Amino acid sequence: MLLDTASLYFRAYFGVPESMKSPDGQPVNAVRGLLDFIARLVQDHRPDQLVACMDADWRPQWRVDLIPSYKTHRLAAEPAEDGEEEIPDTLSPQVPVIEQVLDALGIARVGSPGYEADDVIGTLTARAAGPVQIVTGDRDLFQLVDDARRVTVLYPVKGVGQLQVTDDRLLREKYGVDGASYADLAALRGDASDGLPGVKGIGEKTAAQLLHMYGDLGGIRAAALDPDSKLTPARRKNLLDGSGYLDVAPTVVRVATDCPLPAYDPALPAEPLDPMTLEDLSTRWNLGSSLERVLAALALPPAEA
Repeated sequence: MLLDTASLYFRAYFGVPESMKSPDGQPVNAVRGLLDFIARLVQDHRPDQLVACMDADWRPQWRVDLIPSYKTHRLAAEPAEDGEEEIPDTLSPQVPVIEQVLDALGIARVGSPGYEADDVIGTLTARAAGPVQIVTGDRDLFQLVDDARRVTVLYPVKGVGQLQVTDDRLLREKYGVDGASYADLAALRGDASDGLPGVKGIGEKTAAQLLHMYGDLGGIRAAALDPDSKLTPARRKNLLDGSGYLDVAPTVVRVATDCPLPAYDPALPAEPLDPMTLEDLSTRWNLGSSLERVLAALALPPAEA
């Protein structure tokens, strides 16, 4: 089981009230929410290996060099205007606490300099021999779904209690493509939340139709250059006008599958690696029942084969 950790603690931050605080009044809603997610995931799915994949670089320069607008809107927000109250950042201070708790629990935490968590997940998935469950709220990782290799994405619909088990069949039903074609669809469609403009006039349904007709992005681009293809003049023009974007978009959209990774132990611990540190963290940050649920889930006997 591979966790898109930032995606999950971000959801936890907005799903758990900020009234959840440490004894000295600091919000710990993201920390406790993530622990609740992990407890539920371990309890319900009983993985034998669990890796918390981290963003060593959430906006890698090599992606920005190709598409400068990549994740631009996620950079520091504009300062508050006169008369407006600036909203304090109460999520970032919780991230080091999350890292310390995961380390004390003995849950593998893996990042790679110059790469996003998505790339770590892509690399670990490529290396895996057995079934892989990817837990993320980011649709970009649907590109890794592969029924033949038993790779599925568990996509939170509501909290972590209701997960969409995303396989090739579901992708074909919802998007008209399977996992192998999802990155091409995403490149054509674009994604405003990631600063990817896409090709003018091509939304999700049109992208799926074109992929069905021409096989892949390369086939679609070849059809745009072929005056005898069935593309409408307007669609042909839009694809040709978008050539510069389409030259680089696949590299930006596709997750890396070969990023360098540090040594790590993916085995799910049955008990905490550092109980004393964990106890100190629990007291300092008021982790309470959230931590207790994780420890109870880790202590469960292995699932039957």
